[in-house]
Amino acid sequence: MTLAVLLAVGVFCGVMLSNRTAKHRPPGSKADKLKLPDGFKADHLYSVSEEKNGSWVSMTFDNKGRMITSDQYGGLYRLVLPAIGSTDKPQVETLKIEGDTAKVAMGYAHGLLYAFNSLYVMINNRSNARFPKGSGLYRLQDTDNNDQYDKITLIKPLTGEGEHGPHSIVMAPDQKSLFVVAGNFTDLPKMDIYRLMPNWKNDNLFPFIKDPRGHATDRNAPGGWIAHTDPEGKEWELYTAGFRNPYDIAFNEAGDLFAYDSDMEWDFGTPWYRPTRVCHAVSGGEFGWRTGSANTSPAFADFLSPVMNIGQGSPTNLIYLKDARFPAKYKNTLLAFDWSFGIVHGLHLKPSGSTYTADHEEFLSGAPLPLTDGAIGPDGALYFLTGGRRLESDLYRVYYVDYKNIAPGSNVATPVITNEHKQRTAIEEYHVKKDPKAIEQAWPLLKSPDRFLRYAGRLAIEHQPVSQWESKVYAEKDPQSIIYAAIALGRQGDSSKVGGPLLKKLTTIDYAKLDDLNKQALLRAVEVILYRTGQPDAATKAALVAYLNPKYPSANALQNRFLAKILITIEAPKAVEKTLALIAKNEKFDDKDNEMVTASADLILRNPQYGLDLAGLLEKMPPQQQTFYAIMLSSAKTGWTPAAREEYFKWFHKAFSFQGGRSYIGFIDKARQLALKNVPGDKVAYYNKLSGSELLTGTGNDLVKLYTPKGPGRAWKVDQAVELVKDSLSNRDFERGKQIFSAVLCSRCHTIQGEGADVGPELTQLGTRFSVKDMLEAIIVPDQAVSDQYASISFEMKDGQSIVGREVNQDANFYYVSQNPFDPKTIRKVAKKDVVSSKISPVSMMLPGLINGLNPNELRDLVAYLMAGGNKNNPIYTESSAPKSGK
Repeated sequence: MTLAVLLAVGVFCGVMLSNRTAKHRPPGSKADKLKLPDGFKADHLYSVSEEKNGSWVSMTFDNKGRMITSDQYGGLYRLVLPAIGSTDKPQVETLKIEGDTAKVAMGYAHGLLYAFNSLYVMINNRSNARFPKGSGLYRLQDTDNNDQYDKITLIKPLTGEGEHGPHSIVMAPDQKSLFVVAGNFTDLPKMDIYRLMPNWKNDNLFPFIKDPRGHATDRNAPGGWIAHTDPEGKEWELYTAGFRNPYDIAFNEAGDLFAYDSDMEWDFGTPWYRPTRVCHAVSGGEFGWRTGSANTSPAFADFLSPVMNIGQGSPTNLIYLKDARFPAKYKNTLLAFDWSFGIVHGLHLKPSGSTYTADHEEFLSGAPLPLTDGAIGPDGALYFLTGGRRLESDLYRVYYVDYKNIAPGSNVATPVITNEHKQRTAIEEYHVKKDPKAIEQAWPLLKSPDRFLRYAGRLAIEHQPVSQWESKVYAEKDPQSIIYAAIALGRQGDSSKVGGPLLKKLTTIDYAKLDDLNKQALLRAVEVILYRTGQPDAATKAALVAYLNPKYPSANALQNRFLAKILITIEAPKAVEKTLALIAKNEKFDDKDNEMVTASADLILRNPQYGLDLAGLLEKMPPQQQTFYAIMLSSAKTGWTPAAREEYFKWFHKAFSFQGGRSYIGFIDKARQLALKNVPGDKVAYYNKLSGSELLTGTGNDLVKLYTPKGPGRAWKVDQAVELVKDSLSNRDFERGKQIFSAVLCSRCHTIQGEGADVGPELTQLGTRFSVKDMLEAIIVPDQAVSDQYASISFEMKDGQSIVGREVNQDANFYYVSQNPFDPKTIRKVAKKDVVSSKISPVSMMLPGLINGLNPNELRDLVAYLMAGGNKNNPIYTESSAPKSGK
């Protein structure tokens, strides 16, 4: 997006001052841009970037109350911080390691922890000349007590680096050991103890399609992981896993561990997309991340569900507020940092059985505010960093104004330990040992209504020798116990022997008498067994078909997903016909298991880069249930008629018209290619064209466009671009300028010469009002001058949330807010009685550097087209008929 976003999104976000009645807080200092809860104040303490100290991404406090930080691609720093209320600046010291002659002695840390009179450093780095130390957990010690570290010990080397590499270290609740967390690009090292059974598989009958753009194609289960170790790193225990990329973890007073896991934004619009989420990371927990289309759902009974689905974003930090000098409201509260959209989410935890639910609050936000790390300081204030990816980096402090009347330690809550919590933690002891008592104590938990308790019991059973409990599975009478015991045996039993008997046992359950949760659990059990043991023999298959085929389709869309997978896999009669009928019906699917507390539309105007991706997605959202069925049918080899194939392959052509994440088109094409392998050879070319092959580029990852910038681009600067363009607009290529205008989305929001959309202003007279320099300056550095007319507004609500968008109207009771520049007709009503205040954003919604994909000639052609107002007869074009060439 180039000038389109400068004007389209700017005007889209604008409101007339006369239409506002809420109190506006004008932008001021860096701290003033922050939206805070009532009673809190923020201080901007230090500009890391202005002092040329890199971009800080991690922090900890040492035993003297000093902050230690790390540059993402540089060294460590130690800070003496001014007291609250002081105007002094922090005292910043570059932390050197005595005796280490490396160019950078220590740094590149995603995690820091001061503990056991040592500084633990989680290096995230591929060894290089500037910083030869590779990824791993290191321990720094001061052996001569001169307040400088002089001893470096590599506790554990780790294979993996980058934004999905090794991350944080935290102290265990026993204050005697450590927990570490790593993303899914970090190989799981050999462990001494596995609380998860280390025989993880995809366990998904859905066609396995790896990311078509190559992301994580070599990464397998268990994905991101959390491990427990002693201070010297002598013994390592895999505690929980199945994450995508959790940066940070935190414990509460009850000793329960939480992790904030990331989403895969390229999967937007696919049936397997999961939003960012905060998980209760229990012993042996498996949260189901798998690469590509094998990614699982919280609806899968053999995995665990999150405490809360947040929404789109990039998780970084997680803090539990027991050490904060905050009001009592913030007891039992987690703060989760989102880098992409600049939001600190507050989760007020509430015990629920053996786990937790939570109430959500937007505790803090700002734009831009690329949050990296944070911690509660010795003074009870929240300190946090912004930066990462070499972005502008700053240090802030947030404190409660009346903190002096809140005693240190008063935010520590008395843990509420439910009976289910006691049962869960007791049974988790059998995740690390074999004991005949485990089966006796865990078996009754299989019929518990508490999901986490059920899970802990099943895992305790799986840790015991199969010979001690296999017969109990077949002797069991309780339907729910049969289901979860069958999952356990399907995972741990002899795959050559248990498949048929387990499937037959499951078909003895009266399906009609099960509630919906147990129906989907039974179907999931069948799926796991089929995946692990393969196609059943003819008699077992016939029994399974007789048992499940009459139940498909169901009135329950989630159960239909499971039924489609199973029945298409075992080639049940009419499975293809029934599934195509569901596609034609456009069955609706309410994905409650992935329901988010932050609506995607609320994020559009918080970050130009990611927000506009969301805008396009929400404008043309793929029908996820149709997509699920269509991809599942790509594996169906039998059950087709010519008419069915005609209908099916036409669906793909339509699917390419929807807007998804970056990998959406590629995933649809990969499924299309799988389906083409199942058609007669003499029909492949016909169905290939019918299904939209001509719409795609050669890779199949993108749609063919009328024009794609050729580049090579560059990081354009204003002076450079003006110098290039100012005397070079004559003799330009009108048609190419017009194509670029559409290719970079200008025409999505603007009309020029009567063509385009009317979201933004008409641009035909643009050249009569703006100079080339004005135009280029606004494109390249859009934040330099943001007109009040073109600003977005953030409404601060009484419940602590905020709503960002364009106010298009208001009446006595409501503001009418449009949040999507690509879908301006969708209006959200905001009750005035719920609005505390509103704030004009100082940030242009124009993304800086949007012309960086254009080469000099393309830039000249676009600017000429805009300055000419889209008029081919403008003197810019009539001076000569021959366009200039070259690169």
